[in-house]
Amino acid sequence: MKNRLEEIRKEHGIKQEDLAVVLEVSRQTIGSLENGRYNPSIILAFKIAKYFDMSIEEIFIYEEDEIK
Repeated sequence: MKNRLEEIRKEHGIKQEDLAVVLEVSRQTIGSLENGRYNPSIILAFKIAKYFDMSIEEIFIYEEDEIK
């Protein structure tokens, strides 16, 4: 799953460490999400979307061929 997390975070002037504290995850988790090494749980995806006042779909991009 692709995402725009890094782009959105930087637009808001937020450091990985600060976002991690707010979301109650590690900075490494934020880095892994941004680099596509980790897909968030649905709860974490909702927390991220709520924090940025966006929909999940605006941040995380699901591509149909990923399940093949």
